[in-house]
Amino acid sequence: MGLIGGSMAKAIKQKTDHTVFGWDGSENVRFSAKLAEAVHDILEEGNPSNCDLVLIALYPGATVDYVKKFASQFKKGAMVVDCAGIKRSVCQPLQEVAAQNGFIFCGAHPMAGIERSGFTYSTPDLFEGATMILTPYTGTDIAPMNELSFFFKSLGFAKMQVATDAEHDQMIAYTSQLAHVVSSAYIKSELSPKFKGFSAGSFHDMTRVAKLNETMWTELFLDNSDFLADEIDGLIKRLQVYSKAIREKDGDKLKAILKEGKEKRLAVDDIKEFE
Repeated sequence: MGLIGGSMAKAIKQKTDHTVFGWDGSENVRFSAKLAEAVHDILEEGNPSNCDLVLIALYPGATVDYVKKFASQFKKGAMVVDCAGIKRSVCQPLQEVAAQNGFIFCGAHPMAGIERSGFTYSTPDLFEGATMILTPYTGTDIAPMNELSFFFKSLGFAKMQVATDAEHDQMIAYTSQLAHVVSSAYIKSELSPKFKGFSAGSFHDMTRVAKLNETMWTELFLDNSDFLADEIDGLIKRLQVYSKAIREKDGDKLKAILKEGKEKRLAVDDIKEFE
């Protein structure tokens, strides 16, 4: 029950009539969740055997381990959903496990978060207006997926986006992971300690997500290494075009590529996220 799991628990308890059982490896977090009334009760040793819906908010590898450990304990027909930020490394190892043990597994990725982590910063309003990405297996019955969509909308999500696990990972490499890599690299300039008095919003925007959880993001990056490395290499090539034009004082070229970037951004503004 960190930022995502804790926020899920609080949102479900406050906004729905479901009975919420929680679990965390930390006794302090379990105690805090009870004290904050984020859950009705704590699962015994994390065993989900009596739950109709199980939301797993762990790192990818730990998610796979948890599902395999309790595979035979899940209620038949239960919906098991993971909330990890990468999908192939979670969904692919668990497809056969779910089929063999009679529960439904669906990958999910709540597109919400802040720069801080842990139960302390969890909030029931974290998902208000956000998108939830679902990555069900091909052939999954539509009825439980519809039910799952309505459930997440009851927590504040404004849109459900359905994708394959590979489509998800490729897009997330660009829209999320690359931004974290760029922010981390950008703040390492030798000039960064001297920013005071010389910065406006752009500096803070560029460096905001450098305040990441390095343990979690290392696993996410490495689990998506193919797509993410391609995006990094592509960005480097595009930056080299800018560098060359500036070093050569090629005003026409620089103006053209800046105009191209502006037009790309304006085109993004025209896309209505929640029509």
